[in-house]
Amino acid sequence: MTLITGFNFIAGGRSANGSVTVQSVDATSGEALPYSFHQATEAEVDAAARAAEAAYPAFRNLAASRRAEFLDAIADELDALGDDFIAIVCRETALPAARIQGERGRTSGQMRLFASVLRRGDFYGARIDRAMPERKPLPRADLRQYRIGVGPVAVFGASNFPLAFSTAGGDTAAALAAGCPVVFKAHSGHMATAEWVADAIVRAAGRTAMPAGVFNMIYGGGVGEWLVRHPAIQAVGFTGSLRGGRALCDMAAARPQPIPVFAEMSSINPVLLLPDALKARGEQVAAELAASVVLGAGQFCTNPGLAIGIRSPEFVAFLERFTALMGDQPAQTMLNAGGLRSYCHGLENLHQHPGVSHLAGARQEGNQARAQLFKADVSLLLEGDELLQEEVFGPATVVVEVADKAELIRALRGLRGQLTATLIAEPADLASFGELTSLLEQKAGRLLLNGYPTGVEVCDAMVHGGPYPATSDARGTSVGTLAIDRFLRPVCYQNYPDALLPDALKNANPLGIQRLVDGVGTRDAI
Repeated sequence: MTLITGFNFIAGGRSANGSVTVQSVDATSGEALPYSFHQATEAEVDAAARAAEAAYPAFRNLAASRRAEFLDAIADELDALGDDFIAIVCRETALPAARIQGERGRTSGQMRLFASVLRRGDFYGARIDRAMPERKPLPRADLRQYRIGVGPVAVFGASNFPLAFSTAGGDTAAALAAGCPVVFKAHSGHMATAEWVADAIVRAAGRTAMPAGVFNMIYGGGVGEWLVRHPAIQAVGFTGSLRGGRALCDMAAARPQPIPVFAEMSSINPVLLLPDALKARGEQVAAELAASVVLGAGQFCTNPGLAIGIRSPEFVAFLERFTALMGDQPAQTMLNAGGLRSYCHGLENLHQHPGVSHLAGARQEGNQARAQLFKADVSLLLEGDELLQEEVFGPATVVVEVADKAELIRALRGLRGQLTATLIAEPADLASFGELTSLLEQKAGRLLLNGYPTGVEVCDAMVHGGPYPATSDARGTSVGTLAIDRFLRPVCYQNYPDALLPDALKNANPLGIQRLVDGVGTRDAI
């Protein structure tokens, strides 16, 4: 069993120089747990960032296979965490044990997935254009490009996934895979959980002889600004609110050396209910959509916060059934008191808006969240009202009825960037509404057909990103193997002798990786 010390993790050791402590809380009862954590001082934040900076040269120059061993070792350590660990996570988050066990499997699984990326070598992006000394009118030099890790990365833990988007989550896994040491800012909602996982990472680093400082972790409120502004930090990964993400982006842009912030922030994930689908299976769609809205107390960044349908008898029947189902949902405990307060604030804004009517959901009582359903006038989308664009993080959704296809398209054009957009459609709908796909491509990072956005597969093809404000940079993803791209940058070697080139670019191709050579993909030596 891990002994919870509440100390910061710096360069493979522990530090508790500050006098301020923060307390872990039981999410269900609100009572203080017997764990307090030392808020990092500015000097400790500096030490953590400097430790990552010191580890960077050795870590990035390790063979990719060695970094893969490290990631596999982390996965093994996570899988070995026992029932005591599961119990701690459940107390800090109010999530059921089955959810935590599943999330632990996803977390170790994505570590192993990034290990496989390192072993197959495509992340290098190796490109070789050989010299053409006889080319007229000018010869071409020998040019060879590959990608390296950008440097130390600051990662901020998410509230809603205490494992998969936190200490050993996707951002940490991608950064470590890229050869970037990590300084992790633990989320205040599950600090004991973070300590257990950080211990696992440090054990794995020791087992695989990684450099001290490859992983560091700090606690406390307000320490994130010191971290983002620190000159050693070269990129930031964040999952959280729009307000928090924008603040980090602004800090990073204001540095003497601006750095990228890859922030996943806000999405209402529209679901479009097309006419033939509601005719064929309106009751089924109502049940599936209700289940998606309330899954995990609605605490998913892909939670469907907006459903749009075209006026018809079938839509009326769907809405009647959907309203009844939403009204019957049981109350659920949210991850923390702050999340519940934010949810209630979002509901209050909807209740007070004259263009929004409340269809279902009992009043909030105690520390549990109740599912809520609202209906908004389409004018709120057509006229750019900000309210429907704001994510209400919890088990709530808003329905909008449009008059026809033309009004649907106008409404969609008014939407801001999203993580997901979903079509519930039959083949006849797809024939009649074919132009929706090209419109939705401009609005979202992942387009779904006859599925629901809650549930993100960790794989090579996944995109968990999208245009602002879904993320701060629509070119990346925070889930799936493409996430490594955020923490890599290209380097080109011109006229270097073969002996001085990195292995990924040497003529013999000692790594056996796929490379683009004079415009042709090959694994052959040259």
